[in-house]
Amino acid sequence: MAPTFHAASAPVTFRAIAKKYPLKQPEEILRDLVASTPGAEGKWFAAAKDAGLFDVAIELATRSPTDPRTLTRAARDYAEKQPAFALAAGLAALRWISLGHGYEITGADVLDAYSAVTQAAGNAGVPAQQINEQIRDMLASTQPGNSLMKTILARHLSN
Repeated sequence: MAPTFHAASAPVTFRAIAKKYPLKQPEEILRDLVASTPGAEGKWFAAAKDAGLFDVAIELATRSPTDPRTLTRAARDYAEKQPAFALAAGLAALRWISLGHGYEITGADVLDAYSAVTQAAGNAGVPAQQINEQIRDMLASTQPGNSLMKTILARHLSN
């Protein structure tokens, strides 16, 4: 049986390989690493973010389950300096929560993600109404039984 890959080791692995092969482009190294772990693309999100490969990070986070708390942290941390990236990361966090991903997700996690999304949206010049509409659409397609997000955000989305 193959050893389990842990997301926390992705940035460390990426940095070690990038240091060993300084002439190779960081994106190429990252894409090779992603290809080596099919089905776990989202686990490379932090490595891509840390390398400044924001488009690649979002691509990975939307393609494969990514820890919603990691996405929320990125959305919060980059809301001012990379608002488009932060907005996409926050929306991805909400999407994965709505699909039932994340370990012991609480109402506070949902509110944190929503808060990060609204802050990033404001900095990106995206109207709150547009973001709330996107989230309402996301919730409309939420799997039955996963109503945490609907319940927590109902008051925020009613505007």
